[in-house]
Amino acid sequence: MCDVCGCGQPENNFVVSDEGKKTVEVKKSLLSENDRVAEINRKHFDEKGILAINLISSPGSGKTTLLEKTIEALKDEFNIGVLEGDIETERDAERVRAKGAYAVQLTTGGACHLEAPLVHKGFHALEKQMGDKTPDILFIENVGNLVCPSSFYLGEHLRVVLISVPEGPDKPAKYPKAFKTSDVFIITKSDLLPYFDFDVEKVKKEALALNPKLEVFVVSAKTGEGLEEWYNYLRKIVKKKKGVEV
Repeated sequence: MCDVCGCGQPENNFVVSDEGKKTVEVKKSLLSENDRVAEINRKHFDEKGILAINLISSPGSGKTTLLEKTIEALKDEFNIGVLEGDIETERDAERVRAKGAYAVQLTTGGACHLEAPLVHKGFHALEKQMGDKTPDILFIENVGNLVCPSSFYLGEHLRVVLISVPEGPDKPAKYPKAFKTSDVFIITKSDLLPYFDFDVEKVKKEALALNPKLEVFVVSAKTGEGLEEWYNYLRKIVKKKKGVEV
């Protein structure tokens, strides 16, 4: 599936010796370099007072729609920049630009996740686009995938994992790393709860068992349920980042 991290190509992830031992030096080297650049990204964000948020989810969970709603609600309060990760097309970047945010599309050309070096380049492109403005919030919308993005730190301050009601309630159990490495868990499309076998409290309990520090929100972009709580959370975090009393 991905010729960068080797997922779907297990033979590229390790070498089996005569003694049956596995060597994973290639993967370790890849992650080490990614983490090195991620720390550079983090330093840039901190120096500029930017809150960087990495959004991860399966395709179709509603990341871009949530971004659109968030931009509409907060664009008069904060400068918002977006790095849009996708395998192909510039459609998502066009969508968020139409809502009033600055956006740069990061096209991976087949890779199933974003990596820190690409985010680094994208951030500098975003800076040029914004001119003398600096984003208060930088959203990094990762490629739709609950597996690979959870292994790649991009320099973000917050990682947000989303699942939608139609996806089913089993995602925390099936993809534990995505929840263990995140700071916020958002259940989207709550307006569809009457039509699906999705126990919100059970899903929240399973996610919190993996990571008790998760902030949990249940939202609907269609009805507006839970969105104000999400916006207020962001307001609080941005002000804290800038040293403003909340």
